[in-house]
This record gives sequence, structure tokens and C-alpha cells, in this order.
Amino acid sequence: MLELAEALKREVPRRTAAHVREIILTARGWAPSERTLQRLFVRLGLHTRPDGRASVAFGRFEAEAVNDLWTGDALHGPAVAGHKTYLFAFIDDNSRALVGYRWGLSEDTVRLEAALRGGLAARGVPRSIYVDNGSAFVSAPLLRACAVLGIRLVHSTPGRPQGRGKIERFFETVRIQFLVEVEARGVADLDELNRLFTAWVETVYHRRVHTETRHAPIERFGAGAVPALPTPGQLHEAFLWSEARAVTKTGTVSLHGNVFEVDAALVGCRVEVVFDPFDLESVEIRYQGRAMGKGLPVRISRHSHPRARPEAAPAPSATGIDYLGLVARRHAEELARSINYSGLATPAGAPEAPGPGAADADADLGADGGEAVAG
Repeated sequence: MLELAEALKREVPRRTAAHVREIILTARGWAPSERTLQRLFVRLGLHTRPDGRASVAFGRFEAEAVNDLWTGDALHGPAVAGHKTYLFAFIDDNSRALVGYRWGLSEDTVRLEAALRGGLAARGVPRSIYVDNGSAFVSAPLLRACAVLGIRLVHSTPGRPQGRGKIERFFETVRIQFLVEVEARGVADLDELNRLFTAWVETVYHRRVHTETRHAPIERFGAGAVPALPTPGQLHEAFLWSEARAVTKTGTVSLHGNVFEVDAALVGCRVEVVFDPFDLESVEIRYQGRAMGKGLPVRISRHSHPRARPEAAPAPSATGIDYLGLVARRHAEELARSINYSGLATPAGAPEAPGPGAADADADLGADGGEAVAG
């Protein structure tokens, strides 16, 4: 039976032990157990995965020191106020401390950078960051931020997520300890979700002894070397975006509909346009790494980058018309334009007889009793 099992495996290497057992059982009416066949294939060097590749053993790994390696990933979360949420998070490989995190309503570069920027400002600059190949993690702004701060950005091999096991295990903890409580309690908006998550991370997760390290994550992080915190200027520079543009014959460059005048000496050159994605009215021009001054706005049609979308606002009413609000506003405007005739007719020094709306009207009169200007 074992010889037959070996022959079947060699015939089609992608056959699993369970499948080989099923074939033998169908042909002979009896077959060895699946575990017996697995041990046989391992001994003969025939153990392969269902896709035909040999099985690979993965050793356990841990960074030698705090901030040697951060691992980042995104978690799909619950719907809040009708919008799906996403958590971008970075975990320190040595201490298991969550160094940067933020819930957002989009799985994009802006939300990723918000989580990473907060981590860099609070926990320091790591030597390396290890992420997958999602669109947000391979974006040009992230590559530029890491280059400016001297961080080595490493992407995992597609189809092999084993190196990101620590962040995946943390996400499982988030699901079974935090999100289950969110579902039971409910949250009103994204701000509340971020506030509750921050409290849970800092007071529960960071202070509980980790089963692998035998230390609380925040204690182990604090026991390492003092982190090298970036200056505000370095952070600002790192999270600017840039795009290459050719200077036209008229000495201008265009950026998403906006036109800027640059130094005439750059006509025909390809320059780097550096900008804040949320403020496209002001750009800096650089040529071959040298600053060439700011671009002079000629035409401004966009105020932010197309990919720099703010979080979604609450859904408006069906028509967007607040009827009672309009009525109240019109009433206030009419009061501001009205004249208190009884006040004008009252002799100087005599007490004024109050009338309907008199107090409101008096408040809107000028010092000389004339009509006040609505303001």
C-alpha cells in the first residue's frame, strides 16, 4: 500500500496525502491513514503544496532593537455613520508596541500618511518599514517620505504574507477585543472611533504583558534606546508631495489645472514641483535638487490634490433645504431693518412703553435712533 501511495504521488506530485488516500481507498477498498501517508511523503522528500511547490519552513524572527523595524498594514473595520472604516497601523517588531495608527473612511495614501506621521512624531524614526503591495503602500508620496527621513521601505513578496505575522496577530486582537465592544456599544462618528481606539491601545493593549516577549509593549519600547524624533521641519518636508513637470516656452508649469510662473531660465527644463496636497495654491520649484523659489500663481482652479480627499461629511437631507432655518434667518433680517416708531414718538426722558418685539427692535437700532445696518 505504501509503495502504491508513493507511485501515485510521483505520478502527480500535486496530489495531497488526503487525495492519495481517497484514490487507494476507491481502488483497493482500504487505505492507510492520511497522517501515515504524510509522514511517508516527508521521509521520501515528496511533500509538496497543492500548487506543486515544495513546502517551506519559516523560522521565527524578531528585530534586535526598538525602532529597527516597523510593520504596517490595513484592517477593514465596521461601518460608522453609513461609511466603511479602515485602520492603518504600524507595529514595532521588537516591542510589539503600536507606534502609529488611525481609523479613516478611505484606504488611501492620505489616511496611511496620517497614521505614519503620528507614529514618527511620537515614537521616532525607524530603520526600516515592512509593508505589503497595496496601492497605498507603493504610492510615490510614501516612497518620498521614507527617502527624506532615511527609512528603508521593504515590500513583501506577493503571495507570501508570512513576514507580517505580528501585525496580523494584532489585528486579530483588535477584532476580538475592541471591535466586538464597538459593535455592542456603537459609535456616532469617526472621531469617536479614533478616540476610543486610542484609549484602548494606550491603556489596555500597551500595558498588558505580551505572551511572546513577556513584557508589556510600552515598557519594552521604553526600555530601548532613546528614539530619534524628527523635527517639525523634517516631518513637513517628508510629507510634501512632488510631481515632475516640463516648463513651457512661456515660463510656466501646470499642476492639476493650476498654472504657475517660474524662473525664465528654466524654460524647456523638467523640474520638480513640491507642494502640500491640501494646498495647491502654493508650490515650490526645484531643479536637480536645488530650490528655485516658489511658483507665482497665474491661474488657480483647484485648492487641493484630487487624491487628497477629506473624510466624508454626513449625508445631507434629501433636498438640502432647511425650511425652518430659512424662515428664522428671514425673520432676523426683518428685525434688523425695522424701525421702533414708538421709541421715536416717546419724549426724551419719558419711559418707553414696551410693545411686541420692542426689545428685539431696540437692540437693532443705531445710537441716533435711525435704522440699524444688518450685520
